[in-house]
Amino acid sequence: MKIIAGLGNPGTKYENTRHNAGFMAVDELADRLGLVFSQEKFSSQFAKGKINGEDVVLLKPQTYMNDSGIALRQCLDYYKASPQDVVILYDDVDLPVGKIRIRQKGSAGGHNGVKSVIHCIFTNEFDRIRIGIGKNPQIPMIGWVLGKFPSEQKQDLQTALDAAAKAAEDIILNGTMHAMNSYNAKKV
Repeated sequence: MKIIAGLGNPGTKYENTRHNAGFMAVDELADRLGLVFSQEKFSSQFAKGKINGEDVVLLKPQTYMNDSGIALRQCLDYYKASPQDVVILYDDVDLPVGKIRIRQKGSAGGHNGVKSVIHCIFTNEFDRIRIGIGKNPQIPMIGWVLGKFPSEQKQDLQTALDAAAKAAEDIILNGTMHAMNSYNAKKV
Protein backbone atom coordinates (compact mmCIF):
# COMPACT_ATOMS: atom_id res chain seq x y z
CA MET A 1 0.00 0.00 0.00
CA LYS A 2 1.34 3.40 -1.02
CA ILE A 3 -0.24 6.71 -0.06
CA ILE A 4 0.30 9.60 -2.47
CA ALA A 5 -0.86 12.94 -1.08
CA GLY A 6 -0.97 16.23 -2.93
CA LEU A 7 -0.92 19.21 -0.58
CA GLY A 8 -3.09 22.27 -1.09
CA ASN A 9 -6.08 24.24 0.12
CA PRO A 10 -9.68 23.21 -0.57
CA GLY A 11 -12.33 25.37 -2.19
CA THR A 12 -12.77 27.41 -5.34
CA LYS A 13 -11.03 30.42 -3.76
CA TYR A 14 -7.73 28.50 -3.90
CA GLU A 15 -8.15 26.62 -7.19
CA ASN A 16 -5.17 26.97 -9.52
CA THR A 17 -3.12 28.93 -7.00
CA ARG A 18 0.61 28.28 -6.66
CA HIS A 19 0.08 26.74 -3.21
CA ASN A 20 -2.18 24.10 -4.82
CA ALA A 21 0.49 22.69 -7.13
CA GLY A 22 0.38 19.48 -5.06
CA PHE A 23 -3.37 19.12 -5.67
CA MET A 24 -2.83 19.76 -9.39
CA ALA A 25 -0.07 17.12 -9.60
CA VAL A 26 -2.11 14.44 -7.82
CA ASP A 27 -5.03 15.30 -10.14
CA GLU A 28 -2.65 14.70 -13.06
CA LEU A 29 -1.67 11.33 -11.56
CA ALA A 30 -5.33 10.40 -11.05
CA ASP A 31 -5.99 11.20 -14.73
CA ARG A 32 -3.04 9.01 -15.78
CA LEU A 33 -4.39 6.14 -13.67
CA GLY A 34 -8.03 6.63 -14.68
CA LEU A 35 -9.05 7.39 -11.08
CA VAL A 36 -11.64 9.87 -9.85
CA PHE A 37 -11.72 11.61 -6.48
CA SER A 38 -15.28 10.50 -5.80
CA GLN A 39 -15.15 10.01 -2.04
CA GLU A 40 -14.47 11.98 1.11
CA LYS A 41 -12.44 9.94 3.57
CA PHE A 42 -9.62 10.74 5.99
CA SER A 43 -10.62 14.45 5.90
CA SER A 44 -9.60 14.27 2.24
CA GLN A 45 -10.79 13.82 -1.26
CA PHE A 46 -9.87 10.21 -1.80
CA ALA A 47 -9.24 7.82 -4.70
CA LYS A 48 -7.94 4.26 -4.64
CA GLY A 49 -6.37 2.23 -7.42
CA LYS A 50 -3.31 0.28 -8.45
CA ILE A 51 0.05 0.97 -10.03
CA ASN A 52 1.49 -2.23 -11.51
CA GLY A 53 -0.44 -4.34 -8.99
CA GLU A 54 0.51 -2.15 -5.98
CA ASP A 55 -2.45 -0.67 -4.09
CA VAL A 56 -2.29 3.11 -4.04
CA VAL A 57 -4.38 5.71 -2.27
CA LEU A 58 -4.44 9.25 -3.64
CA LEU A 59 -5.30 12.00 -1.16
CA LYS A 60 -6.09 15.68 -1.39
CA PRO A 61 -6.39 16.74 2.28
CA GLN A 62 -9.32 19.09 2.88
CA THR A 63 -7.88 20.28 6.20
CA TYR A 64 -6.16 23.30 4.60
CA MET A 65 -2.44 23.34 3.97
CA ASN A 66 -1.30 24.02 7.53
CA ASP A 67 -3.09 20.91 8.86
CA SER A 68 -2.29 18.52 6.01
CA GLY A 69 -0.65 16.06 8.38
CA ILE A 70 -3.93 15.40 10.20
CA ALA A 71 -5.47 13.86 7.09
CA LEU A 72 -2.35 11.88 6.28
CA ARG A 73 -2.19 10.51 9.84
CA GLN A 74 -5.83 9.35 9.58
CA CYS A 75 -5.04 7.49 6.36
CA LEU A 76 -1.84 5.92 7.75
CA ASP A 77 -3.69 4.73 10.84
CA TYR A 78 -6.58 3.27 8.86
CA TYR A 79 -4.34 1.26 6.54
CA LYS A 80 -1.73 0.54 9.22
CA ALA A 81 0.83 1.93 6.79
CA SER A 82 4.21 3.40 7.67
CA PRO A 83 5.69 6.79 6.73
CA GLN A 84 7.93 4.92 4.28
CA ASP A 85 4.74 4.20 2.30
CA VAL A 86 4.08 7.93 1.82
CA VAL A 87 4.82 10.20 -1.13
CA ILE A 88 3.79 13.84 -0.85
CA LEU A 89 3.65 16.36 -3.68
CA TYR A 90 3.78 20.07 -2.87
CA ASP A 91 4.79 23.53 -4.06
CA ASP A 92 8.29 24.92 -3.53
CA VAL A 93 9.24 28.58 -3.90
CA ASP A 94 12.94 27.70 -4.09
CA LEU A 95 12.52 25.93 -7.43
CA PRO A 96 11.66 27.74 -10.65
CA VAL A 97 8.33 27.07 -12.33
CA GLY A 98 8.61 23.96 -14.48
CA LYS A 99 11.18 22.18 -12.29
CA ILE A 100 10.62 19.34 -9.83
CA ARG A 101 12.89 17.82 -7.19
CA ILE A 102 12.52 14.44 -5.48
CA ARG A 103 13.87 13.72 -1.99
CA GLN A 104 13.58 10.81 0.44
CA LYS A 105 13.75 12.86 3.62
CA GLY A 106 14.53 16.30 4.92
CA SER A 107 13.28 19.30 6.77
CA ALA A 108 10.09 21.18 6.02
CA GLY A 109 12.13 23.98 4.47
CA GLY A 110 9.66 26.53 5.84
CA HIS A 111 6.66 24.86 4.17
CA ASN A 112 3.78 24.73 6.66
CA GLY A 113 2.06 21.77 5.01
CA VAL A 114 5.23 19.70 5.24
CA LYS A 115 5.74 20.86 8.85
CA SER A 116 2.28 19.51 9.65
CA VAL A 117 3.04 16.19 7.96
CA ILE A 118 6.32 15.80 9.87
CA HIS A 119 4.59 16.71 13.13
CA CYS A 120 1.68 14.29 12.62
CA ILE A 121 3.56 11.26 11.30
CA PHE A 122 6.51 11.76 13.68
CA THR A 123 9.27 11.63 11.08
CA ASN A 124 10.80 13.54 8.20
CA GLU A 125 11.69 10.30 6.42
CA PHE A 126 9.14 10.04 3.64
CA ASP A 127 9.33 10.58 -0.11
CA ARG A 128 8.47 13.99 -1.43
CA ILE A 129 8.18 15.59 -4.83
CA ARG A 130 8.64 19.34 -4.76
CA ILE A 131 7.06 21.32 -7.60
CA GLY A 132 8.65 24.65 -8.45
CA ILE A 133 6.50 27.76 -8.21
CA GLY A 134 9.34 30.30 -8.11
CA LYS A 135 9.21 33.46 -6.06
CA ASN A 136 9.09 37.19 -6.47
CA PRO A 137 10.84 39.28 -3.79
CA GLN A 138 8.53 42.19 -4.64
CA ILE A 139 5.44 40.26 -3.50
CA PRO A 140 4.89 39.12 0.11
CA MET A 141 5.15 35.34 0.41
CA ILE A 142 1.49 34.76 1.38
CA GLY A 143 0.32 36.82 -1.57
CA TRP A 144 2.69 34.96 -3.87
CA VAL A 145 1.74 31.40 -2.91
CA LEU A 146 -1.97 32.23 -2.90
CA GLY A 147 -1.69 33.93 -6.30
CA LYS A 148 -2.46 32.22 -9.59
CA PHE A 149 0.06 31.27 -12.24
CA PRO A 150 0.22 33.83 -15.06
CA SER A 151 -0.63 32.59 -18.55
CA GLU A 152 2.99 32.72 -19.70
CA GLN A 153 3.88 30.08 -17.07
CA LYS A 154 1.04 27.64 -17.85
CA GLN A 155 3.11 25.46 -20.21
CA ASP A 156 6.05 25.24 -17.78
CA LEU A 157 3.62 24.42 -14.97
CA GLN A 158 1.97 21.66 -17.03
CA THR A 159 5.39 20.21 -17.86
CA ALA A 160 6.20 20.07 -14.13
CA LEU A 161 2.81 18.55 -13.23
CA ASP A 162 3.27 15.84 -15.87
CA ALA A 163 6.78 15.13 -14.59
CA ALA A 164 5.60 15.04 -10.94
CA ALA A 165 2.84 12.54 -11.78
CA LYS A 166 5.26 10.35 -13.75
CA ALA A 167 7.84 10.61 -10.96
CA ALA A 168 5.28 9.45 -8.37
CA GLU A 169 4.56 6.41 -10.56
CA ASP A 170 8.29 5.82 -11.00
CA ILE A 171 8.78 5.83 -7.21
CA ILE A 172 6.16 3.07 -6.91
CA LEU A 173 7.44 1.06 -9.89
CA ASN A 174 11.21 1.41 -9.57
CA GLY A 175 12.01 3.00 -6.20
CA THR A 176 12.90 6.48 -5.06
CA MET A 177 16.56 6.39 -6.10
CA HIS A 178 15.58 5.50 -9.67
CA ALA A 179 13.07 8.36 -9.75
CA MET A 180 15.63 10.78 -8.29
CA ASN A 181 18.19 9.77 -10.91
CA SER A 182 15.61 10.07 -13.67
CA TYR A 183 13.90 13.33 -12.72
CA ASN A 184 16.25 15.40 -10.58
CA ALA A 185 18.82 15.66 -13.37
CA LYS A 186 16.25 16.44 -16.08
CA LYS A 187 15.65 19.92 -17.33
CA VAL A 188 11.92 19.48 -16.75
